[in-house]
Amino acid sequence: QVHLAESGGGLVQAGASVRLSCVASGRTFSSYAIGWFRQAPGNEREFVAAIGHTVGSTYYTDSVKGRFTISRDNDKNTVYLQMSNLKPEDTAVYYCAISEDGLVAGIEDGYDYWGQGTQVTVSS
Repeated sequence: QVHLAESGGGLVQAGASVRLSCVASGRTFSSYAIGWFRQAPGNEREFVAAIGHTVGSTYYTDSVKGRFTISRDNDKNTVYLQMSNLKPEDTAVYYCAISEDGLVAGIEDGYDYWGQGTQVTVSS
């Protein structure tokens, strides 16, 4: 069993930056792929970004490219989502998820474990 805990959310103004963290349990963290998803009120959960276990393997949905950066620190079992130039449409609950087989996926079914989420609210 792998446990995930997100943190770093909050209320910010448009244009601000926020860094989300996701700390995971598990002895083989470095082999996991990690994804960030988000769910806005009334919407389905959607893919935001993912990072594989190999250097440079990062992926983003088009709406966040150039604004969000995903990274990982395997020594700390932590994945980060640096979000810049935030927009009101980025308001959502953000979830991190782990793929044990290390394969990056842009769909929920590709992930095995999920955190509880952290709220990010961007005011205009």
